[in-house]
Amino acid sequence: MDAVNKSIGIIVLAAGASSRMHEPKQLLQFEGKTLLRRAVETAIATGCKPVVVVLGANFNRMLAEISDLRVDVCHNTDWRKGLSSSLKCGLENLLNLNPEIDAFIATLADQPFVSEANLLELKNKFLESKKPIVAARYNGIVGVPALFAKRIFKEFAQISGDKGAKTIIEKHRKSLVTLDLPEAAIDIDTNDDYVNLQTEDLF
Repeated sequence: MDAVNKSIGIIVLAAGASSRMHEPKQLLQFEGKTLLRRAVETAIATGCKPVVVVLGANFNRMLAEISDLRVDVCHNTDWRKGLSSSLKCGLENLLNLNPEIDAFIATLADQPFVSEANLLELKNKFLESKKPIVAARYNGIVGVPALFAKRIFKEFAQISGDKGAKTIIEKHRKSLVTLDLPEAAIDIDTNDDYVNLQTEDLF
């Protein structure tokens, strides 16, 4: 399949319980939208299909927040096993929807500054480089959002725990390509993170 017609989906990971906060961080408001809705709408805006949203903890509340959006929802009942379980759930759902998919982008619901343009940069870097993985680089970290080519898919069956995609990224450090993405450095894990998000001029 040529580059123009490559099929690239997106998996939005949003199944966690926000254990370090007093409420589900996916439902926190930022610039008039919840973090969850913002992330899902960003994924939809890229035009990549399918978009699979992985939900787990507080499933019904999360589902209600995005029920009007044209996405496929994967219910990860094993969300307590960590991020790896959500990646497996999302990928299985993605392949059921399109067995011929060429690659997918994994993105998180708690990185509010990751934009449609950023995700499309990952896609374009993949098409140009033909590398099996394109990963964001920020603050000395190489991680998500990241794109994974089909030849990597089978490796997701082997991951476990909360490291998720980072295990695979680390394994392929010599064969992947990175994209500088300072926007991805801002993620919301604690109440302090959320306060800073509201009060600081981060970008």
